[in-house]
Order: sequence, then C-alpha cells, then structure tokens
Amino acid sequence: MTVVVATRLRENRLDFLAALHASLTQQSVPWEAVVALDGATPDHLPAPLTQDPRVRTLTLPRPVGAACARNLALTQVRTPYVNWADDDDLFPDDAMAVRLDALRSTGVGWCAGWSEDLHPDGTTTLWRCPTPPGRHEAGAVWTHWPAPDDTIPLGPTTILARTELVRAAPMGGLVQGEDYCSLAVTCLAPGILLPVPVYRYRKHPGQMTAQRGYDQLETAARTHAWQYGHALRSALRTGSV
Repeated sequence: MTVVVATRLRENRLDFLAALHASLTQQSVPWEAVVALDGATPDHLPAPLTQDPRVRTLTLPRPVGAACARNLALTQVRTPYVNWADDDDLFPDDAMAVRLDALRSTGVGWCAGWSEDLHPDGTTTLWRCPTPPGRHEAGAVWTHWPAPDDTIPLGPTTILARTELVRAAPMGGLVQGEDYCSLAVTCLAPGILLPVPVYRYRKHPGQMTAQRGYDQLETAARTHAWQYGHALRSALRTGSV
C-alpha cells in the first residue's frame, strides 16, 4: 500500500512531517509513500524521509495547491492500495494492518475507520463519523450526508482503497475541501467501516482550517463536493454513465 502526501515543507510543519513518517515506520505491513513537494525543493525534507527507500518524492516546479499535488503524486503509486494523508497528521500503529486485512478478507473496494483529533498537549478525542460501522454497498455512504452543511459521512484520510478506484475518484479541483470529493470512491464499490480509530488529525494553529478566511469558501466547497457525490451516486444507480 502507498500513502500519498502533499507538502510545501513549511518550517512550522517539518517536525510534523517527520512524525508522520515515524508513525509509518511503526506499521506492521509493507508500505510506500509518495511525497509531492508542492513548489518546494527536497533540500528541507527531514532526514528520516530522505534516508528511507520506501519514501519517494515528486518535485513540482511551482506551487499548484494540495489537490493538484496529491493527484499528480497519485500517478506515481505502484501498489494495489492507497491512502491519502496530510503532512501534519499521524497513523496509529495498527492503522494499516486492520484495514488491509479487512480489504483482503472480504474483497471490498475500500475500508475506513474512525479518526482521533490530536491536541497540542498530546491528548486525543475520538471522532465517530455519521456513517455507522459495518459493510456499505456502493453509494450508501452518501446517504449519511443529507445536506452540504451537515457533517461529512467519513473522514477522507481514514479510507484505504484500491488504487484503481482512487484514480477514478481522486481529489477534487478545489483550493480547499478537496478531500471531500475523494469520498466519492465509496460510490464506486462496496466497502467497510471499522469501529476503530485509524488516523490522527493534528489540531494546531498552523493547520489550514484554522487560517483566516477559511470559512469564506467552506460552504461553496462543501456544496460542490456534496453535489458531485450525490450526482455520481445517482448516475451509477440509474446506469446513465
């Protein structure tokens, strides 16, 4: 499996990126990572990443934004499964194994879990998404997102999915909320939601959602992603694609 990360190697996030890598080294299953350098040079990449042969970088000549950087990095994936990640987050030790086992044993297209908010003091708060645990047929997850302003049905970075499905439903062309669109992978195949935390979402002042002006486009981004997912679900159910 491959973890795809986009980063601009900002100084205040380098330690977070190193911590993300450290959490990957604790996984019990084979993994690779593709790190898209969004207009940054490899010079400031933390040493543990440069020294790890499992980590490959894609250097983009200018900043293109998280959505584009992630999608371009997706072209470099060479494993059957893929997981998105942000450069400031972490994976619990069994995050990969528990989902990979579910994928292999059931033959579904994707497997997700709950996430935890990781606070600056090191404590965590569990986030249970609106989608209930268990198996979900293709498109069913979107029924748990009734309106754009409602809580999204799954954490996008909690999803481990077959690579060909992620390529068919990648990041959306948005300047923020691009990962909402990636939830559309759940429209393409049945999947399983496990009632265990598989991702740690770091809360800190430098995160994108904490920046000034973020709320200005949040409603528009949510509306676009919501319409996209529901339209895709409807088209696939009626056979009009």
